[in-house]
Amino acid sequence: MIRLSDLLLQYKQPFEQAYAHRLLPSQRQAINAILACRTPDAGEMIVQCPDCGRFEWRPKSCGNRNCPGCQNHETSVWLNRQQNKLLPVPYFLVTFTVPASLRKLAWRHQRVFFSCLFDASAYALRALAGNEKFLGGTPGMTGVLHTNSRQLDFHPHIHYIVPAGAIDPEKRLWKRSKDHKYLFPQHALSSVFRAKLVMLLRSHDLVVSEAAFSKDWIIDCEYAGSGAPALKYLARYLYRGVIAEKRIISNKNGLVTFVWRESKTKKLQRKTMPGAQFLWQVLQHTLPGGFRRVRDYGFLHGNSRRLLTLIQLLLRARPAQVKLPERPAFKCPDCGSAMAMKGFRSPGSSRSPPAASLHLHN
Repeated sequence: MIRLSDLLLQYKQPFEQAYAHRLLPSQRQAINAILACRTPDAGEMIVQCPDCGRFEWRPKSCGNRNCPGCQNHETSVWLNRQQNKLLPVPYFLVTFTVPASLRKLAWRHQRVFFSCLFDASAYALRALAGNEKFLGGTPGMTGVLHTNSRQLDFHPHIHYIVPAGAIDPEKRLWKRSKDHKYLFPQHALSSVFRAKLVMLLRSHDLVVSEAAFSKDWIIDCEYAGSGAPALKYLARYLYRGVIAEKRIISNKNGLVTFVWRESKTKKLQRKTMPGAQFLWQVLQHTLPGGFRRVRDYGFLHGNSRRLLTLIQLLLRARPAQVKLPERPAFKCPDCGSAMAMKGFRSPGSSRSPPAASLHLHN
C-alpha cells in the first residue's frame, strides 16, 4: 500500500516550491503530524505485559484528523454513539451545496464561510420542519461538512442525516412525516437556504457576486431508509482525511494515480497527476484549526438528552445501545497477553525504563 507520508517525503521539495505561498498554518501542521505519525518524532508509549513483565516502547500515532492512518477508534466511537440515537422512523440524507461561483469566496474565508454554511442550512431545515404543512415541530439532525468532490477538487457541502419527524415539546407530541419517502420540497429548501446564507455572508462584509443568483442552488434530499447506512457513509472519512490510502494505486515517474467512484454509475475511475499536485489536492481540504466538522441539532444535540429520551418513549423505541469499542491492545510477543500502557515519552526526551521518571499511570 502506498502511504501518504511516503508521498510527502518524496514530493516535499516540489510541493513546497509550487504551493508554499498558499499553505495555511493548519495545513503545515497536518503535514508535520502525518510525517511524524507512528515514529519517535510523535512521542512514544511504554507498554508492559502484566504476566511476564516484558516492556516495549511503541511509537504514538499523530492523532491529526487529516491523517489517513489515524483515529479509526474515534470514528467507531462516533458511529456507535449516533447509532444509539437512531429512531424507528424513516431517515433522509439532505445535502446542501453552493454554486461554483462562491467557491473562491469559501476558500479565502473558510472559517466564516463554513460557519455560515452550517447556520444557513440548519436554519432552512428548521424553518420547513416548523411549518405545519410539513411537520410542525422541532426537528433533529446531524450535519457533516465535506469540502471535497470525489475527485478531490474543492467543493464545500454539508450532508445532514434527518429523521422524518419532529417533536412539539410543549404538547409532548411526536409528529410523523405524512409520506415516509418524502420530506421537504427541494425548491423551498433551496430558496430559504440561499436567502439565509447570502444574508449571513453579507453580515460579515463578504461580497456575494451576482453570478451566485444566476442558477438555482442544488439541494439533494434522498430517502435513506433506517439511517444506519447513511451514518456509515458519513463516518467513512470523518476523522481520517479525504482519501483512504488503499485508493492510491500507483506512484511512478513522478505521477500519482488514485481511484474514485462515479456517483451515478458506481464505476471506478482513475485520475493521474504529478505528485506535488496530488498532495495539494489532498491537503487543501484541511479545515481551519479547531473547526468542528460535525454538528448535532435539535433533539439530537448533546444538551437535549431528556428530549431524545421523551421521543424514544413516545415511539416506544429501544435504543440500540451499541457498545462503544475498546481500543485495540498490544499483544505481548513472548506470551500473547494484552500489554498495558504504563507511561509515555514526549518527542525529544530520552528513554527510561518503566520505573524511572515516566508519567506513570495507576
